[in-house]
Amino acid sequence: MAVIAKIRNRPPLKWAGGKYNLVDRIAKYLPKGGRLIEPFVGSGAVFLNLEYDEYYLNDINKDVINLYKTIKHDGHEFIEFAKSFFTPKFHSENCFYDLRERFNFSDDIVEKSAILIYINKFGFNGLIRYNASGGMNVPFGHHKKIPYFPEKELIHFFNKSKKAVFRCMDFEKVINRAKTNDVIYCDPPYFPISKTANFTAYSAGGFTENQQISLSLLAKKVKTKGIPIVISNHYTPATVKLYKTARKYKFSVQRMISCNGKKREKAIEILAVYK
Repeated sequence: MAVIAKIRNRPPLKWAGGKYNLVDRIAKYLPKGGRLIEPFVGSGAVFLNLEYDEYYLNDINKDVINLYKTIKHDGHEFIEFAKSFFTPKFHSENCFYDLRERFNFSDDIVEKSAILIYINKFGFNGLIRYNASGGMNVPFGHHKKIPYFPEKELIHFFNKSKKAVFRCMDFEKVINRAKTNDVIYCDPPYFPISKTANFTAYSAGGFTENQQISLSLLAKKVKTKGIPIVISNHYTPATVKLYKTARKYKFSVQRMISCNGKKREKAIEILAVYK
């Protein structure tokens, strides 16, 4: 079982389907090892709360990875810059859309990283969402008060990132780089539980069924090399079939499966364990 951090640490970003509340359950099936590899790091909740010597963290969303690299390299200076957006001056709908437009057209990675935190907190429901052209299209959240600035969470991320390498590439390349004494945890965009509940557009292009199949085939491949891999997903007939050669564990989670925040229902998830 992986070693869990003594003090729990929330990620700086809000994240649909984030794993902060499931770290204990995931850690139960992840063995100890030298390096944790996450091909779909997302909010970083698992990396932030499990203790490994090294971390190899990847995501296809280049804006998220650029943010994480900026935190790692610029540390407290960047955190203070990001904090400057959390003032009454920027707490308006017009300002939100002006900054969202700056985000979509800026080439300044530090500025975009700070605005990404702003959009994530001031936008609707903590979304990170893109349109078909790759532009951020999260709507304004209409918060009555200035949202919480995650200073403590950013500082912890900065400290933990000293042991991490961040990459933005296809998940296949990341998994194929695994070697002896590595441990892999995958939290890919989930199989939709219905045709109207596909939440995979957090990066332009989404995540296809063929990619889900490719991930399951890679899991079987690395298992033969003695490298353990654990995958999270929705529990559906499709995922049961997909992970038929893995040990499977299902459990219920509280998840918002509607844009209406009052309609929070239980969803069933699966952990597929290859080791």
